[in-house]
Amino acid sequence: MSAQIRRCLVPLLVLGLFSAGLAQGADPLKGKEKSTVCAACHGADGNSQTPEFPRIAGQHEDYLLRALLDYKRGERKNPIMAAQVENLEKQDLADLAAWFASQSGLVLKR
Repeated sequence: MSAQIRRCLVPLLVLGLFSAGLAQGADPLKGKEKSTVCAACHGADGNSQTPEFPRIAGQHEDYLLRALLDYKRGERKNPIMAAQVENLEKQDLADLAAWFASQSGLVLKR
């Protein structure tokens, strides 16, 4: 296999594995159940009413999951978020990401 083909295949393989992990049972309804603590800052549906907290409704699911995982790993710095995700499993984070992604945000979903 040529080096050029390998350079193209490796990112695709990694992306495929990452996407498969996202699709593995993320449940927005379970995310809704788990989101009660999130509502204090982000609003029940992810549409924060104050500019101090970001609106997360309607964001891409993979973006939300990555952000949550980064908070958990300490790669994204915010003491409030770090404390919120500290005891959550990856499945919990995936469910939360699915819930907030399924909500209508600043951009209307079609």
